[in-house]
Amino acid sequence: MRNNALTMTELASLLAEIRSCRICEHAEKPLPHKARPVVVGNEKARIRLIGQAPGTRVHASGIPFDDPSGDRLRDWLGIDKDIFYDESFLAITPMGFCFPGLDAKGGDLQPRKECAPLWQDKLTEAFPIIELTLLVGQYAQKQYLGKLRQKNLTETVRHWKDYGPDVIPLPHPSWRNNVWIKKNPWFNEVLDHLKTRVADLRQGQN
Repeated sequence: MRNNALTMTELASLLAEIRSCRICEHAEKPLPHKARPVVVGNEKARIRLIGQAPGTRVHASGIPFDDPSGDRLRDWLGIDKDIFYDESFLAITPMGFCFPGLDAKGGDLQPRKECAPLWQDKLTEAFPIIELTLLVGQYAQKQYLGKLRQKNLTETVRHWKDYGPDVIPLPHPSWRNNVWIKKNPWFNEVLDHLKTRVADLRQGQN
């Protein structure tokens, strides 16, 4: 899932450009708050995590997955916060870089549509040695799997072996998916493989 990598300087410049992006503040339907793009990673990253968009707590802190969803995700990966936030190991490049706001029911809105066309292809080209890409949630899976996706997220994750070994689709680790996790015990096989793969990549880095 990568092409010709940018140079280290070009990658740093790209990430700085994303962090300074304010296009959604001036859109026809602008963000309901100031933009605060969240993206992390550097040229040494081995894993690329592509999620949905920051939530309210991440918008406040500027730290990706700085919430209970992050705690569950780190458990899925079998790593602690020190490793998770090691930008030389794991890059976090969500489909939407800013918190999109809340819907009428208090849930997060979908990622802003401006983000992916502007940045995702550039990011795919940017990282030189990504060995594992994690597609967390339906938006990332739609972008990167396209017609290879199954009829829904459950079936896409169930067929995770079809996309490997360099890509693993995952559900979002939100508490809203507690029922999904209980209904799909086969997901433990995915997590066992994921933990092993992450540990192997970490070992290879040291």
